[in-house]
Amino acid sequence: MTFFKPAYILLDTKINDPIGFEDYKVAAKPIVEKFGGKYLTRGGKMNVVQKDLWAPERIVLIQFPSMRAAHDFLDSPDYATVKDIRLASSNTTLMVLEGLAKVLIEN
Repeated sequence: MTFFKPAYILLDTKINDPIGFEDYKVAAKPIVEKFGGKYLTRGGKMNVVQKDLWAPERIVLIQFPSMRAAHDFLDSPDYATVKDIRLASSNTTLMVLEGLAKVLIEN
């Protein structure tokens, strides 16, 4: 058996420039996918049940195959110019989370 630990990039975003942010979304998606990322949620409906520490605005959750893949995406030259669009059009809290180990079934 082979084990792996996925990683997740979690973003909470307040959009200040909706047109600029749409440009970011279009440009970021293929780069996310290039690094093995998969969007699990992208600003959909949200029901905040408790907000003692934080009141989220817009949540995005992206799964990557590993912490390395997530950081390679964030640090890549491909993403650098796209990141500038995000920074100019929004305020964001971003974190990289290590997931629980999963088993790959080998045939």
